[in-house]
Amino acid sequence: MSVDFKTSVTRENLMRAFAGESQARNRYTFAASQAKKQNLYVIHSVFSFTAGQEKEHAEVFYNHLSELSGSNIQIDGSYPVNIEQDIAKLLRAAQHNEYEEHDDVYLHFAEKAREEGFPRVAASFQQIAAIEKVHGDRFGMFAELLEQGKLFVSDVETAWMCLDCGNIYRGKAVPEECPVCHSNRGYFVRLELAPFTGSLSGSAL
Repeated sequence: MSVDFKTSVTRENLMRAFAGESQARNRYTFAASQAKKQNLYVIHSVFSFTAGQEKEHAEVFYNHLSELSGSNIQIDGSYPVNIEQDIAKLLRAAQHNEYEEHDDVYLHFAEKAREEGFPRVAASFQQIAAIEKVHGDRFGMFAELLEQGKLFVSDVETAWMCLDCGNIYRGKAVPEECPVCHSNRGYFVRLELAPFTGSLSGSAL
């Protein structure tokens, strides 16, 4: 079945997705600020990093609407309200929302887009759904570390990176402040979770 894009359900779903991604970006920006106030800079970084990716998702969906530039699209929808002082709860809420996009919303949007004859839009929904699963996994991992009191503590000696200056510290727990730049302990993250620290050994460049 091929339908006119101007009257399609897909155009409405694209606007719903654009609205959802835009709101997610703001929610994560707000959560990042809250984490920073609680000296959890590593969580601030996780939320900020993900917010930037949500902005890119919003742009992908928005660009699919380019032929409708200058018009208005009326939609209905429900969107989450996640206002918590507990950072772990914010992470769990974000995890839930990302999984919902992956498991339900975007896969149904992709199916409708294919049904209506818009394979490029369907591909975007499918691809971004997979990314949302990665987001959900990441939020869940950091929520678990917080809930178990292991964000800055390990059962074994571990390498930690200060996200402020790049100092590598080794121990079972991070120090109260970085011995190099004196930033508080909230800047430390397990080295294997730090950005751009993977090894190139054995890879073909």
